[in-house]
Amino acid sequence: MKTKILTSIVSLASLALVSCNDFLELTPTDMLTDKAAWEDTHATDLYINNFYEYLSLYGQFGNQDFNGNLIEGLTDALKYGSPIVGPRAGDSNYYVFTPETISGSGCMIGSWGDTYLRIRRINEFLDSMRKYSTYSPEINDRYEAQARFFRAFLYFHLAKCYGGSAILYTSLEQMKKNTPLSSPEQIWQQIYDDLTFAAHILPTEWNSLNTGRVTKGAAYAMLSRAMLYAERWEDVKSACEELFKLNIYKLTPTYEEGYRGGNSESILEFAYDVTSPSHTWDREMAMYHEYTTGGSCTPTQEMVEEYESKTGEKVDWSAWHTAEGTTAYPPYDKLEPRFAATILYNGAKWQGKTVENCVNGEYGKYIDYGTEPYPYGKTVTGYYMRKLRQETNRDLTNVPSTHTWVSIRLAEVYLNYAEACYRLNNPSEAVNYIRQIRDRVNLPTAQGLTGDALFKMIRHERKVELAYEGHLWWDMRRWKLAEKAYTGIRVHGLKITREGKGFRYTYVDCDGEDRTFLNRMYRLPIPDSELKNNSAVQQFDEWNF
Repeated sequence: MKTKILTSIVSLASLALVSCNDFLELTPTDMLTDKAAWEDTHATDLYINNFYEYLSLYGQFGNQDFNGNLIEGLTDALKYGSPIVGPRAGDSNYYVFTPETISGSGCMIGSWGDTYLRIRRINEFLDSMRKYSTYSPEINDRYEAQARFFRAFLYFHLAKCYGGSAILYTSLEQMKKNTPLSSPEQIWQQIYDDLTFAAHILPTEWNSLNTGRVTKGAAYAMLSRAMLYAERWEDVKSACEELFKLNIYKLTPTYEEGYRGGNSESILEFAYDVTSPSHTWDREMAMYHEYTTGGSCTPTQEMVEEYESKTGEKVDWSAWHTAEGTTAYPPYDKLEPRFAATILYNGAKWQGKTVENCVNGEYGKYIDYGTEPYPYGKTVTGYYMRKLRQETNRDLTNVPSTHTWVSIRLAEVYLNYAEACYRLNNPSEAVNYIRQIRDRVNLPTAQGLTGDALFKMIRHERKVELAYEGHLWWDMRRWKLAEKAYTGIRVHGLKITREGKGFRYTYVDCDGEDRTFLNRMYRLPIPDSELKNNSAVQQFDEWNF
């Protein structure tokens, strides 16, 4: 583990320090005046520690990317089971079936206002530092580096949502004025400048009293991600190489370890505590017998078929693509290890029981999509989520989830590097880093891949290796492939029914109508509230209708 974020929130009004070695204290900044926050480093730490919560809010366990829904629900990899509009219910279905309802007056993706409120808090911190701090330049630089890391983190979120365009504020004074949109080039450059400053100043590792703070490695890793979206390939490559030079990160021995946190692969993470903060992932993904609700979204057959065999071959699923069904057991045991680590399938083992994702199953239960308003633990695809779940938690009623959120891990940086090398016409180096990821799960990697074949492999590895970590929809948008891939399609599953001592597997349409991705969704609309309050900003042309 290189960066671990642990917090303990006691109440909305106050926050208690549980252990100086393990927890970053958080406290509302309004409990401190600007000047008082700079009277001693303990007070300043309380001030800046609030920014670390952003890692949680914009992660898969948070609610800032898509109003509490997983963004993968807008792809072919995940299906929400409820046809009723609502967070962690049918919002994703609403958007894939009726994307024309997205507008400046209503868009659940992006969190423009909340993100700018957080940017304001960071700019307030930096302004007050310049006014009141009497610390040494070295101490000031470390505070500034942390603040600028999180400012870049927030601007990256805006940039990926709004096509690189946003309003650029680097001081509190600027935020008091009507300010026009900055160009994508200006936004990406500010992100680059902030993260580069952070990378140069932050330590490779903090002492035990500061465990959990962002590091040099986190800054370089975040820079590699941001520059990938900016299509600044040389900057991606350089950021990755600087991180590799630190020589402190390595892939974990198994795939499952890599996304659990607290290990050599984790570069930036936010850890939870059973008291608080915690999250509800296990309850949301629970099977029918585990909790009163659950099964809110489940992996699709399309995602299952993305996995190769254990020998690296494409698996033939045609025998299971039949409305009549087949009693042949699907080739689950032939699929590569990342499949079983990610998806609970009929026949899988979970908490000592055999999963039964069938109609009227005891440990898992299938229902047809649209027959019930909410799934309440049932699956509409024949699968459940395993990734990021805690198998040891058997009391979901009383015990919340504490699975660490790994915001960036080394496998992603390897894939960022591979894509940059591909774009820079260095296919052999791209293949080398893909191979390292596939070696971990004992998959062969074809040598000599170039051109479209190499790009296809990069897309495949990002979809599988980073499955359900919040990348797929954003990747497909930045590649400009979403309109073709997610228009005129439907997702599928396997309806499983008992037959004799076995089961019948029937290929089913889990949507009932075609999905659509509109071209204008490559850049989300600016909220009407911003247009009303800032006369210097105009709506994007594609959203003026």
